[in-house]
Amino acid sequence: MLVAIYVAWILFSRHQANRAYDQHAEEQQAKQQREQDQAAIEQLGGSELSIQMLYATPKIGRGERAQICFGVANAKSVTLLPQENKVWPSHNLCVDVKPVKTTTYTLTATGADGKNVSQQVTVEVR
Repeated sequence: MLVAIYVAWILFSRHQANRAYDQHAEEQQAKQQREQDQAAIEQLGGSELSIQMLYATPKIGRGERAQICFGVANAKSVTLLPQENKVWPSHNLCVDVKPVKTTTYTLTATGADGKNVSQQVTVEVR
């Protein structure tokens, strides 16, 4: 009995360690991508806050995933609602979403001066 508990504890602790490692690697990759995206945005120049592009998979079947892609210039922060994935200012970033019904997503970019610009895109669920 004691051996079974010990083996279960070892398996559980290894699982937890692997999960923590994978999560840390994912966070590092996202951080590196954000830094690269920010450097690219700064290199593009210009000072006007703008949403350069916003598009999505227009129609999907129930239970399928769609992609929403956007590009912004001179934004300090962005939000894409309603969805749960983290987004950040990027010249070209795509996010997977899985709506259960036809959904209109709103991208809002905020500049350093606090001004906002927004655009919407709709994913139709059949």
